[in-house]
Amino acid sequence: MLGPFKPTAPLSGGLLWKIPWRLSSMQKARQRKRLRAVDTVVAVVDTALKKQGSSMKEVERWKAEMPREEEMRPKDKYTIFDRKEKRYRKGIHKLPKWTRVSQRVNPPGF
Repeated sequence: MLGPFKPTAPLSGGLLWKIPWRLSSMQKARQRKRLRAVDTVVAVVDTALKKQGSSMKEVERWKAEMPREEEMRPKDKYTIFDRKEKRYRKGIHKLPKWTRVSQRVNPPGF
């Protein structure tokens, strides 16, 4: 089509940001590594505070509420609860800033 009504590249190309519907094996491995890294940081902080004879409320709350990486089911490691989704779960990689946000606990039954 010529003239003023010629389609632009983004309009004719379809979806601009294509996100695959499932995580690759390498993304899953990096996600597990991130979860383990957070677990080790919490453990190191906890042992350092115990050596000093003190404790922090936030660290104790994290240890009480959040499961460790090896305690989590794969469903919880790679998906998150979303009430707008058909089966109430969506891939964690669809969450904005998913590499920096901790999503370990989901509503019971989902």
